[in-house]
Amino acid sequence: MTNRPHRAAVLGSPIAHSLSPVLHNAAYRALGLDGWEYGRFEVDEAGLPGFLADLEPAGWAGFSLTMPLKRAVIPLLDEVSATALAVDAVNTLVFEADGRRTGENTDVPGLVAALRERGIERVPAAAVLGAGATAASALAALGRLGAAEVTVYVRGPERARQMRELGERLGVAVRTADWARGAEALAGPLTVATTPVGATDGFAAGLTADPGALFDVLYHPWPTPLAAACAERGATVLGGLDLLVHQAVLQCERFTGITPGPLAAMRAAGELALAGG
Repeated sequence: MTNRPHRAAVLGSPIAHSLSPVLHNAAYRALGLDGWEYGRFEVDEAGLPGFLADLEPAGWAGFSLTMPLKRAVIPLLDEVSATALAVDAVNTLVFEADGRRTGENTDVPGLVAALRERGIERVPAAAVLGAGATAASALAALGRLGAAEVTVYVRGPERARQMRELGERLGVAVRTADWARGAEALAGPLTVATTPVGATDGFAAGLTADPGALFDVLYHPWPTPLAAACAERGATVLGGLDLLVHQAVLQCERFTGITPGPLAAMRAAGELALAGG
């Protein structure tokens, strides 16, 4: 299977900024898969059913899915993993040998793997900034790391309710707090920031002298003001590239059937791309 020409790609909208082609094509080179290629397609929610219906599956290994497709793809699949169902998000579509479309979520194990790579094996408690799809994956990952309680900082009661309900489904004790108090999160052992560019900038000024670890899922621009402030105070800081690489290597393994995936080669390619090389 691995020596036949195969294709994979990332789907989403907007998609031009995606680093996924850089990472996956670097993986194929490192693995010696000369016939493999990975591209990108601009596809929104309305266009996804038609895109998949018109696709000729032969030669396709699968797709990476980014916003806004992670939830929209679920009704179009034959099988969805328990992790993806739990967080209501599929970021990996795999074409099985028998023609079935299966959906998986590599963000959750990717978050766990990235933290463990930096020596964070277990956390007694943690915080999440934000309440979107990435926050859901973060909550699931923190549960796997043994967090007894996770405080989620959100804007508004509806978001708070949604995150508490998600915590119940995942078996994770969730306490919600107002977004305006988000700087308090950094005093704990681990904070995962899952919000768009600029959302957490104001929290940098409110840091304690000895903040806990920060996992900020943004990768451009990097570092964010919050990440820079934490690093200046000696905290362990992870960024969006850490998540992107770890979830992508799991996708690569699933698409190609080759394990382990070339993590170092994929990371090096991502770093070079972000540096403008």
